[in-house]
Amino acid sequence: MKFLEDIIIRPIMTEKAVNLQDTERKYVFEVAADANKIQVREAIEKLFNVSVQAVNIQNVMGKYVVRRVKRSRIEGKKRNWKKAIVTLSEGSEIDFFKDAM
Repeated sequence: MKFLEDIIIRPIMTEKAVNLQDTERKYVFEVAADANKIQVREAIEKLFNVSVQAVNIQNVMGKYVVRRVKRSRIEGKKRNWKKAIVTLSEGSEIDFFKDAM
C-alpha cells in the first residue's frame, strides 16, 4: 500500500487543463507510473475531500531531445509518465489557489 502523497505527484496546470476544470469539472494530475484507477480515485477523494465520478488514465511517452554542445550533439530522451484525468461529481470542486493570497 502506497501513501496517498506518493500516488498523486502534481496537478497539471496547462491552458487546456484549466479550460477542462472550468467547463467540465475535469482535473488533470501527474500520477505514479504504477498507480491504477482505483488508487487514484481513493487518493483524490481523501486528499481533497471531494466525490469522484470517473477517472481516465493515459500513459505519456517521453520526447526525444537533441542538444548541441560545442561541435557535437547529445541525444537523449525525457522520462515516460502517467496522466490521470479526474471527473468530479456535481457540486464538488478543488481549489488549488486558496492559500495563494
